[in-house]
Amino acid sequence: MQAHRAQGTEDLYGGYMRAWERMQAVAAETFGPYGFDRVETPAMEQVDTFVHGIGESTDVVRKEMFRVVSGALMADVLERGSEAHLKPRQRLALRPEGTAGVVRLVVEDNLVPQGSAPAKLWYAMPMFRGERPQKGRLRQFHQVGIEWIGAQDAAADAETIVMLMDFFEALGLPRERLALKVNSMGDAACRPAYRELVRSFILDHADEMCPDCLERAEVNPLRAFDCKNPGCRAAMASAPLVTDHLCDECRDHYEQVKRYLDAAGVAYEEDPTLVRGLDYYTRTVFEVETRDGNAQGSIGGGGRYDGLVEIEGGRPTPAVGFAVGFERIMIALENAGVDLAGEPAPCAYVATTSPDLRSEAFAACLELRRAGLRVEADYQGRSLKSQLKQANRAGARAVVMLGPDELAAGCATLRDMGTHEQESVPRDRLAERVAEVLA
Repeated sequence: MQAHRAQGTEDLYGGYMRAWERMQAVAAETFGPYGFDRVETPAMEQVDTFVHGIGESTDVVRKEMFRVVSGALMADVLERGSEAHLKPRQRLALRPEGTAGVVRLVVEDNLVPQGSAPAKLWYAMPMFRGERPQKGRLRQFHQVGIEWIGAQDAAADAETIVMLMDFFEALGLPRERLALKVNSMGDAACRPAYRELVRSFILDHADEMCPDCLERAEVNPLRAFDCKNPGCRAAMASAPLVTDHLCDECRDHYEQVKRYLDAAGVAYEEDPTLVRGLDYYTRTVFEVETRDGNAQGSIGGGGRYDGLVEIEGGRPTPAVGFAVGFERIMIALENAGVDLAGEPAPCAYVATTSPDLRSEAFAACLELRRAGLRVEADYQGRSLKSQLKQANRAGARAVVMLGPDELAAGCATLRDMGTHEQESVPRDRLAERVAEVLA
């Protein structure tokens, strides 16, 4: 039986892989000047890392997280109908988002000891969620993100947003095609009272709300602002707004963030219904959408999460970050007519007039590759004519031809596949001349 990839996953190869590699390179170029270093956390974490951090009431934890159970334990779990009896180290999940794992790393390895400089980390990793697959929404997807742990000043929020917009622009998305939305969700001092207001509002409009939102009213009423049900959206349009219920400190912090964004010349829209989908956010939240009419929802966003480090077992530590989705950004780039992948690296092809000269071709390939050039050759014993056809199919810009006459003269024939001009090149200048043709 033919093997097939799992539903909701994609293979990365060719231009798609070049685009993913290019996105990572742009991330390094953009985040490096801000002092961020790259990090990679395990694809598997203990379930509690995500439950504590993301929130037990979120759709990610309740409906989408892939649980991991080893084969040795699977029969026992099936028999009992639950994994509740497993020890914490046996209860694992595939990473559905990046922040919780990075915070776990920071706490476990004490990367922000008392009085030290903040930890500035960025990542580019696959994530896993059990969603219904559709365009731009996969069960294995890829994210680029940053976590700035230990900075409480509003300037950190603003710099994070500026860095995100710089990243999109460096990828080729013009600012005018993007809509940056910002809001404040308050903090532990003012949000509980606001949550209760929204909960009461939902219950007062119960006949207009879907069953999911009635359930959210009890566990996380703010998530009702994200509901896609038309009836819920219409009802929530008149719900209390968080910006009308911020405490003085949260309001001052939010105003400072906006002043910094104004000073940086970053255009934004205030959206008092923006709440983000994960429980750990506090104060500043932001999202970026495209204006091309074909958007797959948000292509990136983030915010401040001042309580997450403490939830994961560390001391109280402020933090802010964002994440962007590779697959969704690729859709936005396609709609904008931007080819992030670009052309593959130019290559040369080494051909021989006879299979007896295979060892000479082998030596020439090694020489050119050690000079940093991409090189292809014949490994099927083709004729010279067939090798030249293969060079064309491979997109070779130059062909190095070796025959008895060339070897006797200590040279090689170099053909420029663009101009079809040929020249004799001394062997000791071959790598230099091939590099010039490829350039």
